[in-house]
Amino acid sequence: MRQAVLKILLTSVIFCSAVSGGCREVWAETFKEREAQVTYNEKVPEAEGSPGSLYALSAVLMDGESGRILYEKDGENPRPNASTTKVLTCILALENCPGDDYVSVSSKAAAQPDVQLGLEEGEQYYLEDLLYSLMLMSHNDTAVAIAEHVGGSVEGFAELMNEKAREIGCENTYFITPNGLDAEDKNGVHHTTARDLALIMRYAIRNSMFLKITETREYTFSDLNKKRTFSLHNTNALLDMTEGVLSGKTGFTGDAGYCYVCACRQDEKLFIVSLLGCGWPSHKEYKWSDTKKLLAYGNQYFSYRTLWKEPEGYTVEVKNGAEKETTIGDKAFVRGVISVSEKDRTRKLLMKKNENLDYSLDVKEELQAPVRKGTQIGTYTCRLGGETIASYPVVADRNVEKISFLWCVDQVFHDFFH
Repeated sequence: MRQAVLKILLTSVIFCSAVSGGCREVWAETFKEREAQVTYNEKVPEAEGSPGSLYALSAVLMDGESGRILYEKDGENPRPNASTTKVLTCILALENCPGDDYVSVSSKAAAQPDVQLGLEEGEQYYLEDLLYSLMLMSHNDTAVAIAEHVGGSVEGFAELMNEKAREIGCENTYFITPNGLDAEDKNGVHHTTARDLALIMRYAIRNSMFLKITETREYTFSDLNKKRTFSLHNTNALLDMTEGVLSGKTGFTGDAGYCYVCACRQDEKLFIVSLLGCGWPSHKEYKWSDTKKLLAYGNQYFSYRTLWKEPEGYTVEVKNGAEKETTIGDKAFVRGVISVSEKDRTRKLLMKKNENLDYSLDVKEELQAPVRKGTQIGTYTCRLGGETIASYPVVADRNVEKISFLWCVDQVFHDFFH
């Protein structure tokens, strides 16, 4: 009897070990390929003037003021981006509906997988309260409830998201879900790029309510019937790790890995950091390491320099031109004028010490009369590394009429009597 019991126990132990081992193998296989892509190596020396190795498969450090990319690692490669999607979900809701709108919870919203607030079908909430749930604790059910309220349906909201992404300047972004859960349809998979994600955050932080929500540490609210109360805390740990953090959003799915996007102002410099594929379990700390490394790099190597440089004066001959001050045989000229606002004159750009701005003044060699004051006759361009940073129209400073028979008669008459 004892031998039979021991045999059963031994068999059970072997079976459980096999099952748990199999589960571990399945889990390992799920993330093995993605984790193998992480190129970080602590033994690789950091190059002079670079942030060094990063864990993230894709990363961007952007100047939040100008939108210029200061550093990128595979920044144009499309990847799933998990809950960082909710930055766009939030800004769309803020731009399209008032915060005191009543949001009704559908069965679809209530059925969303973790992480969830625990919404129940038929409940109602203020939209503003749900936006705190969306951004502070990344609740997936909240995202769907918001999407259905703003867009009529998840599909309708996705159309608004993609339209807004294009408006912002995103070139390779396609969103299917408002919460960033991995999804695919006939047009492709839910994805963005590190560059596009940085652009979305740069756009979002211009909204004061977005900043207020994402800077909040703790928030409490109830449903409209006051039957349930919820207490939230902000999961953006960088708020307490680094000075100057304005906003941030984390994310994770099996396809996306850990993702993060944030805005941070340090020493008057505004940086946007975006990371995609920044490790898989159990490496959720990688995103903080990469973010701090990119911020340190930006602070150390970049400083603001004024863009504007006054060009030298110049004139352009006007063929067959006639002016009051000219006589027969004289040449007519216009002077180029650049109209620059005070904002453009004081505009600054984050640059490395060894970077230089190139200026070019491209003006027509000659003009044909008549020429009207304000007519564009050229362009004054500022470039950095071959990329156009700013461009200003050059316009004529006066009217120049075309030589006519009456003008010639007037000149002869004037010369004869004077």
